[in-house]
Amino acid sequence: MTVNASARLAAAFADKATRTALIPYVMAGDPGPDATVPVMHALVAAGADVIELGVPFSDPMADGPVIQAAAERALAGGTSLRDVLGMVAEFRRTDTRTPVVLMGYANPIERMGAEAFARAAGEAGVDGVLTVDYPPEEVADFARLLGEAGIDPIFLLAPTSTDARIVAVAEVARGYVYYVSLKGVTGAGHLDAADVARNIARIRQHVQLPVGVGFGIRDAASAVALAEHADAVVIGSRLVDTIAQAAAAAGESDRAKASARAAEDWLRTIRQALDAASTTTA
Repeated sequence: MTVNASARLAAAFADKATRTALIPYVMAGDPGPDATVPVMHALVAAGADVIELGVPFSDPMADGPVIQAAAERALAGGTSLRDVLGMVAEFRRTDTRTPVVLMGYANPIERMGAEAFARAAGEAGVDGVLTVDYPPEEVADFARLLGEAGIDPIFLLAPTSTDARIVAVAEVARGYVYYVSLKGVTGAGHLDAADVARNIARIRQHVQLPVGVGFGIRDAASAVALAEHADAVVIGSRLVDTIAQAAAAAGESDRAKASARAAEDWLRTIRQALDAASTTTA
């Protein structure tokens, strides 16, 4: 079997020694299908290195109330997995550089069929897939299908992950691994940078890929605190909430523009803080 890893994801982490990658998460189809691609381009303009694009699902067990609400809005607007792939394809018409990682759950993929999904995702320009409820021990065939389509399978690790689980992830993961800095759902709790540092060090004993950290990063200060230990910071709930507030305050005809503008303005503050911190410690 030949595995064709994502060249875009590899390039995104090529200078990880001097630049912390910034990975924003947004929900596809929220606040409306017309807003997603403009928001994605706005995130790139603000300094995103990789975009995690949420696939809406009716039972997002790992997500907190902010992202659950975003999924509900996206589903109410009719956004399906095929629509999400269409959004990626549209984004690719003018951006062939920025990696896009789909983050979601197994059910929509299984409804489409794993082989059909991998083929369609590869054709659309997807670079990675993080399926929350696919354990690494059970996804050999799915990982193979993704690899044949040039897509990296990405996995979560948590504070509770055993060494055996970390090793299992190391065997099948490509692109990067996503360390969940908190127990619980997205957007919950308070960060303990020292605990994150200890767990990332443990992960690095077994995993040679870049390590991104997310869950609980809500502002520039928390992003900078964790950037010292991680190759990337992932920001979701606060960004999704910022977009939702801007959309709610705008008229229907201005919703997409308002969402994109709010996303760009907010994420730029994170990028600037990360770059300033990197310059200070260089």
